[in-house]
Amino acid sequence: MKATAHPATTTSVATHMLYSYGAVVVAVGVGVVAPAAATAVLGPVLLLALVVLGLAHGACDQFVVPAYYPVRGKAWWLYLVRFLVSYLALAAVVVVGWLQWPSVAVLFFFLLTIWHWGSADAPTQPQRPVLWAMHSILRGTLLFVIPAFAWPTETLHIINSLLYFTGGQLVPIALFERLAQGAGWCVLLGHLGLWVGYARLGNAHRWHVDALEVLLLTGLFVVLPPLLALGVYFCFWHSLQHVLRLNPLLGYTAPANDRRAQGWALLREIGFFVRRSLPVLLISLMALAALYGLFAARLSTPDTLVSLALVVASVVTLPHALLVSLVMDRRGQ
Repeated sequence: MKATAHPATTTSVATHMLYSYGAVVVAVGVGVVAPAAATAVLGPVLLLALVVLGLAHGACDQFVVPAYYPVRGKAWWLYLVRFLVSYLALAAVVVVGWLQWPSVAVLFFFLLTIWHWGSADAPTQPQRPVLWAMHSILRGTLLFVIPAFAWPTETLHIINSLLYFTGGQLVPIALFERLAQGAGWCVLLGHLGLWVGYARLGNAHRWHVDALEVLLLTGLFVVLPPLLALGVYFCFWHSLQHVLRLNPLLGYTAPANDRRAQGWALLREIGFFVRRSLPVLLISLMALAALYGLFAARLSTPDTLVSLALVVASVVTLPHALLVSLVMDRRGQ
């Protein structure tokens, strides 16, 4: 399978990004026009998207390495066993962390998510790794800083509910506000420095695109409550862009000279990815159902359900994020 460039580095990705931009604009529109009904309107859509995009986007991780280093015949099964053992070992490390050091595990999860989401959004720059890392950290931090300012009570409630669920130490409001303020100044000044850096390199297009995306994401996280905004971003930005980035590596080719097919291009791509991810996706859904049954007695409130979902997400985030950063990003693709 032939590798293609990272979406953020090609003209075609601008088209791919329009799907995410459009989803954010629609979600913000719902939040502005009918704020009281935003959860009722967006909730069912997000539940479906969490399965089709959110859960599925990591269900093809086993195909990433072979996309760059082809594995055939008996070697495929040997690779698959090694991949599964490595993946589960990293997931087990996270589980131990939650059991032994829940407060540290919460902090690690948020920091890892900042890096993973931010580096997924940042354009890969093999010749300027420091600039890429700076862009990644700023973008990822932005996604946490905005709700901390726009919805401080709700954001802290999510964090403390997770800490309470796992037995960690709750975060005082005063400490949370100081951390949010410090991170906010770093993000603001950091973005100004980033844009100046792009301008001095003669790459005005990159800082224009980043400024547009910062504006869109700021609107999303200001208008919608944190959980809704994070759901929209995770499904229709992060997960969708990962799917569109990975599809060419999985062998997807867009139909040529077929206007009707091109009109349904996004659905075709999502359908292709879901079919490839279906075995692992079904296993994941069964595992989630088993976990829900196991913890049913503790899931009497929405807070506990969200907290369990975050813990489960954290367990697979570490191996998934390492795979993306060490393989896909390293190749600049």
